[in-house]
Amino acid sequence: MQNNEHIVRYTADELTAMRERGEGQTDYARLDAMTEEELEASIDHDEEGEIDWSTVQVGIPGPKQQLTVRFDQDVVEWFKAQGAGYQTRMNAVLRSFVEAQKERNTTTSFRR
Repeated sequence: MQNNEHIVRYTADELTAMRERGEGQTDYARLDAMTEEELEASIDHDEEGEIDWSTVQVGIPGPKQQLTVRFDQDVVEWFKAQGAGYQTRMNAVLRSFVEAQKERNTTTSFRR
């Protein structure tokens, strides 16, 4: 299957300005008019995937360690554009990666 989408990158400031001008592709009026049943029926679960609740682990996080680290600017901008709590979300992504590696029971090596 060939993807004919045209991918465009925007900075967080550009996205904020677009939202303020009312530009966007989401038809919020149509979404507001839909019932919960219609919304549920419109979700493509094959694309979205189902949550396997048996693997969800809830617990109190341990203490954090302060660390100076460098990330690519576009990565940081993307997380910051998602709103407050971007460092927590970055930590969650890293944790997810670590847990996946533990499950695979492999050692990941990185080149310097």
